[in-house]
Amino acid sequence: MKRTFGIASLIALWIGLALACQRPQQQPEDSDMDTQWVDSSQHIYQFGICIDSLDVQEHWMRNGDNPAAIFARLGFSGTLADSINRASAVVLDPTKLRAGMPYYTFTSVDSTETIRHIAFAKTLTDYAIIDLYGDSISAHAFSKPITLKRKYAEGVLNSSLWNAIKASGDDPFLAIKLSDVYAWQIDFFDIKEGDAYQVLYHEAYIDDTTSLSIASIEGAIFTHQGKAYVAIPFTQDSVFEYFDEEGGSLRRAFLKAPLDFFRITSRFTNARFHPILKRYRAHHGVDYAAPTGTPVRSIGAGTVIAKGYEGGGGNFLKIRHNSVYTTTYMHLSRFAKGIQVGSHVQQGEEIAYVGSTGLSTGPHLDFRVYKNGEPIDPLKLEAPPSEPVQPALRDSFMQIKAAVLAELDSCHQSRLAQRLQEMRTK
Repeated sequence: MKRTFGIASLIALWIGLALACQRPQQQPEDSDMDTQWVDSSQHIYQFGICIDSLDVQEHWMRNGDNPAAIFARLGFSGTLADSINRASAVVLDPTKLRAGMPYYTFTSVDSTETIRHIAFAKTLTDYAIIDLYGDSISAHAFSKPITLKRKYAEGVLNSSLWNAIKASGDDPFLAIKLSDVYAWQIDFFDIKEGDAYQVLYHEAYIDDTTSLSIASIEGAIFTHQGKAYVAIPFTQDSVFEYFDEEGGSLRRAFLKAPLDFFRITSRFTNARFHPILKRYRAHHGVDYAAPTGTPVRSIGAGTVIAKGYEGGGGNFLKIRHNSVYTTTYMHLSRFAKGIQVGSHVQQGEEIAYVGSTGLSTGPHLDFRVYKNGEPIDPLKLEAPPSEPVQPALRDSFMQIKAAVLAELDSCHQSRLAQRLQEMRTK
C-alpha cells in the first residue's frame, strides 16, 4: 500500500499534520507516527529532508519483509539493492522490523524519477535515513527530540483512581505511576470514596507536540481515609527515591526469606521435573525444606486475601502486600491463630507452619511471589531501599520539599479560583 503526494498537496497535507498527526484508520496501531513535518516558511521538510522538489510515497511493510526484499520491490537492480542493504545494516535491524511499519521513498520530480532517499520510521522517536546519490550510498540513524512538560493534576475519587484521572481529562496512566509511588502506603484495592490526589508530573513529548508518556512524578499528596500522604522526590547515593515529609522513605524492604532455618530444594523454573507427577512442568516458586511445624513468616506487611486447601498446593495462604506485590505460601501443616481472610499481618509475623499437604514428598514450603499478577523469581526479588534522608543531605531535602509543597498549593489554589470563575459565569 502506498500514497503519492504532489507539491501542492504536500503543502496542504503539512497544514493538516501540523494540527494533528493522523494515519488512516485501517492501518495498524503501530503506524501512528509523527513524520516530522516542519515549516521553515521557505521550505517543507519530512524526516529532515527538504521535499520541495521531491515526491513522497508512503509504504507499509508486509509479512515476512526484510530490507533486501523492500529494496528489490522498489525497483533497484540486484547489485544496487544488495549495496543498499549492506549500507543500511548499521541502522536497520531486520529482526526488529514488523508488518505494518511505515517507510517512505523520496523521488525526484524530473524525468528520471530517481529515488533519492528512503526513510524508515522504526519507532515513534527513532528513524533511519538512506541517502542515494549516484554510486554514493549512506545510512544514518536519528532520534526525534524528547521534551518534558511539567503538569499538575488533582481530583476526588468516587470509584477507582484510574477512572478519576480519566474523568478529569488527564492521562489515566498517571494512576499507574501514582500507585507505584504509594505502593507501600496505600492499598489501591481499598480506596474510599472521597479519597483525593494532587500530583505534579513530567509528561514526555516528541517534537514538543506529540505526547509520548508520563515520565515521572515530581511531587504528590494523596489523601486516603482522611490522612495525607506526601511524596517528595529526592536523590541520594545516586538513587532516585520518594520520601515523606519527615524524610522517611516511602518504600519498604521485604524479608529475604519467609523462614529462619531452611535449605532450598527447588528453584524457580519453567521446566522442573515433578517428583510425583513424573513429568516436566513449570515451578514458579522456591521450595524451602524445613521440619514440620517450622514457623512461616510474612515477608512484608499486607492483607490475607485467600486461605484454604487447594489441590496440589495443599493448605495455602495468599497475602496482598500492596497494589504491586502478592505472595503465596503452600503445603502448610496449619495456620497461625487468628489468621483469616481479611486479616492484616505485619512483616515477620507468624502466619502458618511448614507441612507436607497436597502433592508433596516431604515437609517444605512452596513460596511464590507475584508482581502485577505475574510470577517472578523470589530469589531475585529486589528489596527496595528504605533508608531515610541522610543527615548531611537533610537541608537539601527540606529545600526541595518546601518548593514542591508550595507548587502543589499554588496549583491547587489556581484550580479553585478557576472553578469559582466558571461557577460565576454559568
